Amino acid sequence: MMRGLNKTAAAIHRAALEMTDEFGFDGWTMEHLADRVGVSRRTLFNHVPSKMDAVLGPEQEPDPELLEAFLSGGPTGHVGRDLGALVRTVLDAEPIDHDELVLIRHILATDRQVLDAARTRFEQIAVHFSEVISEREGDQMTPELAGVVLHLVIVVFNASLDAYLANPSAGTVADHFTRIFDDLVDLF
Repeated sequence: MMRGLNKTAAAIHRAALEMTDEFGFDGWTMEHLADRVGVSRRTLFNHVPSKMDAVLGPEQEPDPELLEAFLSGGPTGHVGRDLGALVRTVLDAEPIDHDELVLIRHILATDRQVLDAARTRFEQIAVHFSEVISEREGDQMTPELAGVVLHLVIVVFNASLDAYLANPSAGTVADHFTRIFDDLVDLF
């Protein structure tokens, strides 16, 4: 599980998304954000270190216990199924709101600065998880192959977001992810 956002952090993130959608990333300040959320600048900076972090949401670390279980070969002993279970657990812990997902996708499509920052953050996460997969599998999986596996997870995640947006009543993002990922693992 990831550590969930508290109510204030969630309100800051949502307001930052809304303001970026309304005015563009450069069209508002942290003072504007504090006013919109109804908190002081000090409180704002206690929750987010920067304007971009307010928009993207705070960087979060996976639960150390989940990572340890994955690194020790669990829960099934099959790296693909275990990776799917790890992602599913994270998605279950951090449910994605339909309207917020639409907003995020719109911002990423229209604001290059936010898109570039999201890509940079994502690349850092991908490198970390490639190393985690490679550490777990040892000589059986090079960091390059672990990177390919992780990219497949990303493709499945994007497909699950699309499926959820197309038909939110058919299940959560986690449900769609599990269905698509399990089908992919069964191919191999």
